[in-house]
Amino acid sequence: MTDVSSHAHPETAAHGDSGHAHDEHPQHPDHPRPGFWRHYVFSTDHKMIGIQYAFTGLLFLLFGFSLMMLMRWNLAFPGKAIPLLGKLLGDTRMPGGSMLPEFYNQLGAMHGTIMVFLGVVPLAVGGFGNFVVPLQIGAPDMAFPRLNMFSYHAYFWGGVVMLGSFFAPGGAAQGGWTSYPPLSDILPTGQTLWILGMLFLITSSLLGAVNFITTIIQLRAPGLTFWRLPFFVWAQFVTSFLLLLAFPALQAAGIMQLMDRVAKTSFFLPQGLVVSGQVLKVSGGGSPLLWQHLFWFLAHPEVYVLILPAMGIVAEVIANNTRKPLWGYRPLVLSVVSIGALSFVVWAHHMFMTGMGTVMSTFFQTTTMIISIPSVIILTCLILSLWGGSIRFTPPMLFALAFLPMFGIGGLTGLPLGLASPDIHFHDTYYVIAHFHYVVAPGTLFALFAGIYYWYPKATGRYMSTKLGHLHFWPSLLFINGVFMPMFIQGMAGMQRRLYDGGASYTHTAHVLWLHKVISFSAWGLALSQIPFIINFFWSKRRGAPAPANAWDATTIEWAAPSPPPHGNFEVQPVAYRGPYEYSVPGHAGDFFPQSEPGPETVSPIPGTPHPAHA
Repeated sequence: MTDVSSHAHPETAAHGDSGHAHDEHPQHPDHPRPGFWRHYVFSTDHKMIGIQYAFTGLLFLLFGFSLMMLMRWNLAFPGKAIPLLGKLLGDTRMPGGSMLPEFYNQLGAMHGTIMVFLGVVPLAVGGFGNFVVPLQIGAPDMAFPRLNMFSYHAYFWGGVVMLGSFFAPGGAAQGGWTSYPPLSDILPTGQTLWILGMLFLITSSLLGAVNFITTIIQLRAPGLTFWRLPFFVWAQFVTSFLLLLAFPALQAAGIMQLMDRVAKTSFFLPQGLVVSGQVLKVSGGGSPLLWQHLFWFLAHPEVYVLILPAMGIVAEVIANNTRKPLWGYRPLVLSVVSIGALSFVVWAHHMFMTGMGTVMSTFFQTTTMIISIPSVIILTCLILSLWGGSIRFTPPMLFALAFLPMFGIGGLTGLPLGLASPDIHFHDTYYVIAHFHYVVAPGTLFALFAGIYYWYPKATGRYMSTKLGHLHFWPSLLFINGVFMPMFIQGMAGMQRRLYDGGASYTHTAHVLWLHKVISFSAWGLALSQIPFIINFFWSKRRGAPAPANAWDATTIEWAAPSPPPHGNFEVQPVAYRGPYEYSVPGHAGDFFPQSEPGPETVSPIPGTPHPAHA
């Protein structure tokens, strides 16, 4: 199990493919703490920026989840007033406490936008990526600290602009999280603010992607070759390339849609469009389908932006809690790279209903089936990693284990949507909602919870409560399946999504309307299940059990830093002597062999320096 490359020539280990930029970032363990604004608001320290991303992302997730709970009331009890809260939202949104269809559309559009672009991605990439990646590669910080700070602020203010659209004339965006024209070109002012906010978020993602790619290539510790990188770093590396290459398409589309709205262009507006019985006076000649192509060219890689960091987190947690190396490390890495490449040639499977020709639909059906193969390889490797392990059922491990079947359900149910024939029936039904949410809710979100429980001791120096962790996990697992599993039944019955009354006006779905109540009560139960997590998150910061630097007896380099890590992260420059998952090594005294711990057989990876064992 020991990496054979640890016995390589020292010059190869040190310089073969690791960075040399550490001299530009001198480490200062006794660096004086800056003032409040410099430390908490305008920090350039990757750890604080990661915490800013994570905390802001969690707040946005809570707000987006609250919007969904309002929607669920109207779907379970259409037309009935919401107790207490209904009248507080005003007569323009909820006259007499009952929800208007326009406000329902606003909630739907903003729920999807907030959860994906303001919640999950910033938490997975901005939060975990910023905090963990530099530590795992032995770097003192990100390559461009000020750019990192600007990236967070672009994200934060983009979110503020989007949420501010609720107070705009006509309310927030109503065009769905996909903002399809021509509807999105003619909606009230809130849609303009949605686009402006999205442009801020795209800018943030592009800057962050450049920073991550440069950091991982240039700032790796001596000896940390690419094949010694933790799988989480590989996942973030590929994710950064997806953001860098895919987001410019949506940025261009967003600018064009903004021009359609404020400069009266017609990039996405066709001629002869009739609105409220009147022909819309525009130059025309635009194509609504152009927006769909540009949007989905970003949005399908975005699905993997959601899931790849989650897979990386789950891999770290599983290796640590089974006390054995990951099964198939190299196939895992090759699979995640394959997913990144293939994600750019599958976008039009979202567009089978647009009149696409059979040749093109066949191409996108084929690529969609092919991209499922590396996903299955990753899931298989993670499951096989459990075999023969001495499993510790800690809170992070529970969430990581739950990720496996939940992501499996999400992936398998997506296969029919990638084929044109069944997609005719399933398109825009509750089946699509169930499939997507199984990937990003009990899938990605459970992985993110695993990551929070796992790296919380590194960030704070204290453990989160195990009892509260179990109290958070088990009800969440029950209720989240109660939310999304019935949607498969509704979707197969033909129930359309985005209906203000949940389909009550259609007779063909009358026999599955009762499931709306099951889903809604499960959603409210899921909300209550997060209370133990919120208490645990804040209570443990001051009252949690103190954690040592290596809180979980882990092998990767971040656990060589003090907890919480100081300015510069490491008291001594770490050196990578072996692969990232050396657990239960035969002949080794303990059941883990840290990546940065020299062994008696290790050749010094730094040319011209004495062997660490004899230094």
